[in-house]
Amino acid sequence: MPGPNLAPPNGASALQIEVDVNLKAYNTFGLPAVARRLVRVREAADVRRVVDHPELGRAPKFVLGGGSNLVLTKDLDPLVLKVEITGIRLLETREDAWIVEVGAGERWHDVVAWTLDNGYPGLENLALIPGTAGAAPVQNIGAYGLEIKDRIESVAVMDLVTGRPALLPAEVCRFGYRDSVFKHSDFGGLADKSVITHVRLRLPRPWVPVLGYLELERRMLETGNTHPDARTIFDWICAIRRAKLPDPAVIGNAGSFFKNPVVTAEQCRDIISRDPGIVHYPMPDGSVKLAAGWMIDACGWKGKTVGGAAVYEKQALVLVNKGDARGAEVVTLARAIQESVYGRFGIRLEPEPVVL
Repeated sequence: MPGPNLAPPNGASALQIEVDVNLKAYNTFGLPAVARRLVRVREAADVRRVVDHPELGRAPKFVLGGGSNLVLTKDLDPLVLKVEITGIRLLETREDAWIVEVGAGERWHDVVAWTLDNGYPGLENLALIPGTAGAAPVQNIGAYGLEIKDRIESVAVMDLVTGRPALLPAEVCRFGYRDSVFKHSDFGGLADKSVITHVRLRLPRPWVPVLGYLELERRMLETGNTHPDARTIFDWICAIRRAKLPDPAVIGNAGSFFKNPVVTAEQCRDIISRDPGIVHYPMPDGSVKLAAGWMIDACGWKGKTVGGAAVYEKQALVLVNKGDARGAEVVTLARAIQESVYGRFGIRLEPEPVVL
C-alpha cells in the first residue's frame, strides 16, 4: 500500500514509502509476512536519501533482494529496503578477462544468460540459481564445481550509516562456503550495515570449462561430447536442475535448504564404515564434503510434511511450500530433519536460508 512521500531535507527526489506491504510475492518460499514500511531502491542514490532522511535514517533496516534465501516467520518491523537496481554492461575488456558490471536487482539467471548471449562465458555452471545478482556474493552462491567468489572482481556497496559508497575488492569480502562478510554483523562484518548496489564480475579469458562434477561427467559420457562449449554446459545444467529442483514460480521453495557439511577425512571414513553408500566429495585441502540431500533421504524424510511445509519428493535437500505453509512450519520441519540426521550420522546440518 503506498504511503506518504517523504522528501529529504537536501531537496533530493522524494522517497515513496509503502506501508503494510504483503511480502508473500517477494520471497520465493511464498511465505506470508508483512513489511510495516518498505522503500524500493532503484538507484544507489536512493540509499543516500534514506540515510539522510531525519526519520528513516535512524530506523532499523532490512535489505531485501529476490527473497530466494529467506524464511519469514513473522512480520518485519524494520524499514525494508527492496533492492531493484537494474542494468548489465561490459565495463572493461582486459587481456585476461572481461569485467561485467551488474545491478544488484537483476535476476541472477538473466545475468548468466546475458553474458553467454554477448560472448562472455564463465558463469554457465551457475545457471538457474534463484535470486538476484546482489544476493549472489552475500551467499557466495555455488553449483557444479564453481562458486561466485571465483568470478567476483569487486562489490559496490552503500554504507547505511554514512550513505557513502565503497568498492570492495573480492579479497576483502571474506568469501567462504555459502558465506561472506555480508552475512555477519560482528568482527567487521557488513550485515545490516551496507547495501550492495552493483557487482563486478571477472570472466577469465581464455575461457576454461569447469567440468569436474559427477553429473557433468555423466553427461559427457552419455553424449560423447568430451569438449562441451559454454552454451552446452549451460543447457546441461539447466536440464539437470529442472529435473530435480522445483521452479519457485510453481512450488514455493528457497533452493537447497541445508549446506553440504564438510568433515575431516577421518570423520568421513568413520561414516563410510557405517554407511558405505554415502555420497561424498574429497576437497583440495584434504577435507571431505558430504551430500546433505543423501543423508536426509537416508533418514526417510523425502515427501514428509509438517503442515503446509514438505520435503520435496524429487530432492530431499529442498523444502517446499505445498501452498499454505507458514514460516514456523518450515522451521519445525527443518529442525526435525537436523535432529534426525544428527542422530544417525553425528552431523549437524546448517541451514542455508536466513530465518527471520
